[in-house]
Amino acid sequence: MSDLTELYPPQRLAAAQRAAARAGLDALLVTPGSDLRYLTGYHAHETERLTCLVLPTHGTPTLIVPTLERPAAEASPASGTGLRIVDHPDGTDPYPLVRAALPGPVVAVGLGNRMWAEQVLALRAAVPGATQRLAGDVLRELRMRKTPAEVAALRDAGAAIDAVHARMAEWLRPGRTEVEVGADIAAAIRDAGHATVDFVIVAAGPNAASPHHETSDRVIEPGDPVVVDIGGTTPAGYCSDSTRTYVAGGVPDPEFLAYYEVLRAAQRAAVAAVRPGVTAESVDAVARDMITEAGYGAAFLHRTGHGIGLDGHEEPYLVSGNTLPLEPGMAFSIEPGIYLAGRHGARIEDIVVCTPDGVERLNTTPTELTLL
Repeated sequence: MSDLTELYPPQRLAAAQRAAARAGLDALLVTPGSDLRYLTGYHAHETERLTCLVLPTHGTPTLIVPTLERPAAEASPASGTGLRIVDHPDGTDPYPLVRAALPGPVVAVGLGNRMWAEQVLALRAAVPGATQRLAGDVLRELRMRKTPAEVAALRDAGAAIDAVHARMAEWLRPGRTEVEVGADIAAAIRDAGHATVDFVIVAAGPNAASPHHETSDRVIEPGDPVVVDIGGTTPAGYCSDSTRTYVAGGVPDPEFLAYYEVLRAAQRAAVAAVRPGVTAESVDAVARDMITEAGYGAAFLHRTGHGIGLDGHEEPYLVSGNTLPLEPGMAFSIEPGIYLAGRHGARIEDIVVCTPDGVERLNTTPTELTLL
């Protein structure tokens, strides 16, 4: 429990209360998901039974849970945060418990960004007249800046997914299908210490030109470039995400070899550009400008990176228009790609963290093209 207490410190609730007050909210109402886990350490089930953290800007926080899930809530780090736990039996209306946990008049509340619509409407009826806003506008400012314990958790996640990439030669070879390779990778992600497998992309040949291709029955052929983008969630709750591009035997297209070196140089330059004070969009521009100058700008289809933590995708996003200055503790991917529709593609992705004097790569496997 001591490690989890460090990862999910009790003072987060007070910090969120202060932030909500500064934002002009009377309370945050947070249902199961990463925000609830961030604030309390409780990894709650998402079901039709209401679980809701009622976090007033002044007063004692209350965690409302179904009676049958009270033992799990009490066994979680939430029990050490000073909040009250109130349960509701099946067949009773839990929403009056939310109103009862809100002291005084309520003018505005922040709702979890991914709260179910049926809960949003029920809370509107339970707290009539209160303006509903997004809790994420408050919580993202806290979650973007990772603590040393969170960075350590992400470092562990990065090492675990690196261990899977290091074994790719065991599974990736001509004659096997993407689905077969993907099944082996998924098992290895769990074996490496992840609690869940979040995604497995094995995109060979023309499928490599589709950034969000998953797997198919396509047989991998000699010389195929194969994009392998994989990630999971560790028992601590923090996510991994890393992409490498391989060639499964044979000789690849000479143009692929040429633009892969462009991509690798652009990815390395973008990583090196990370430091406190530079903007998120400027890091995107470093990779994008190099790829554009080489003639492949139109083939770089997506942003350069996304934040990562308790969610695989969270703030900050490295994309044109995001003028947010980077700060120590911000963690995100650097993953430029080049995709030639109907032919092939490539992507290289590392998770990095901004440090006081620069950047740390949390994925350390080589980025050179790996010929298997």
